[in-house]
Amino acid sequence: MKDYTIREIKPSEIPLLADFLYEAIFQPDEQNRLPRDVIKQPELQVYIENFGGTDDYCLVAECDNKIVGAVWTRIIAGAVRGFGNVDDETPEFAISLYPEYRNSGIGTALMKQMLQHLTIKGYRQVSLAVQKDNYALSMYQAVGFFVIDELDQEYLMICQLDGESILKV
Repeated sequence: MKDYTIREIKPSEIPLLADFLYEAIFQPDEQNRLPRDVIKQPELQVYIENFGGTDDYCLVAECDNKIVGAVWTRIIAGAVRGFGNVDDETPEFAISLYPEYRNSGIGTALMKQMLQHLTIKGYRQVSLAVQKDNYALSMYQAVGFFVIDELDQEYLMICQLDGESILKV
């Protein structure tokens, strides 16, 4: 297990979300990864463009003075919706870590801390979309997300937040 700390992102670090957005894209074939500029597509840009508004929250994991992972949420309303959109009051969840830091508990810790943060802020639920064959599906389920809709290649999931959630996390 690597030593790490979790903290809120600093405004000067927000540009790093572009890297983490790319890492958040499930790519089952590591030998044939999508080009990095895929994140410029409008349906992906909604996750990071002009990040820092009222309903935007981000926590980062730092290891040896390097940010190695991020979890962020925002309410995505407007013409272009996020993949995990359920309504205009539910923040969408995004998380990723650099590959060498995965499977070490950092992602789960990031998720749990963000769920606590959103609960304290008064949100009732949080949503996300995940590819059906993404290894992260079991991690999402382990922290309380459950499937509410099944699409062709992905699941739409939510996690209910309440005062009890803080105790469980």
